[in-house]
Amino acid sequence: MPVEPRLELVALRAFPSVGKGDDLASLIVASAANSGFAFADGDVVVVAQKIVSKSEDRFVDLASIEPSPHANELAASTGKDARLVQVILDESRRVLRARPDVLIVEHRQGYVVANAGVDQSNVGDANGELALRLPEDADASARALCAGLEMQIGKRIGVVINDSFGRAWRLGTVGVAIGAAGLPAIVDRRGCPDMFGRTLRSTIIGYADEIAAAASLLMGQADEGRPVVVVRGLDWSAPATPASALIRPETEDLFR
Repeated sequence: MPVEPRLELVALRAFPSVGKGDDLASLIVASAANSGFAFADGDVVVVAQKIVSKSEDRFVDLASIEPSPHANELAASTGKDARLVQVILDESRRVLRARPDVLIVEHRQGYVVANAGVDQSNVGDANGELALRLPEDADASARALCAGLEMQIGKRIGVVINDSFGRAWRLGTVGVAIGAAGLPAIVDRRGCPDMFGRTLRSTIIGYADEIAAAASLLMGQADEGRPVVVVRGLDWSAPATPASALIRPETEDLFR
């Protein structure tokens, strides 16, 4: 009998704390071995952005930041720490919206995101003087991690670097892919027939985002300590594309 389609998500247990310079591929392989988990061809390893940024030493000490006049103005209107605002500006192409406690920017990698992804949660600093930035190039980070994992485990896999973004038209944050390797970030179904033979005209699937969102259900958003989730059961034929392919061009963006 045919096997019913199914998807399996496995969070690697007791993943260690990550510091700057740590080899994530080796930590993931060791954690999988400790969990009794064996990788298979076609697995997708979803990794929380935070541990990627930590391993790449994307920390910034706010005590070393001198806010600009623009940062001071935005801090006054948003109620944010002016030093943190300066870090956000340094990571951004431009500010799109500034409201009390809200700073929406276009990140220099193209994402439209709150606070340029700069975060102070779960960075291991009780004094509140450390902030953590997104990876310098999340797609490059995904490619390097994918290559490192495939070398160690000898399997064909995909990698998604996951972060939590808000959305312009709905409440709540969801997992999205900011880096991807070894799989298609988008799957273009335009020109394909639907169940009744009607040709699809606008269906482009955010494949890596859907994977990231599914993994986020296990990762959690607070103190769960599950930064690596393996997704099994996916099957794709589209060519691999980076997560940058998910960014909507400004000319098509109705919110900018």
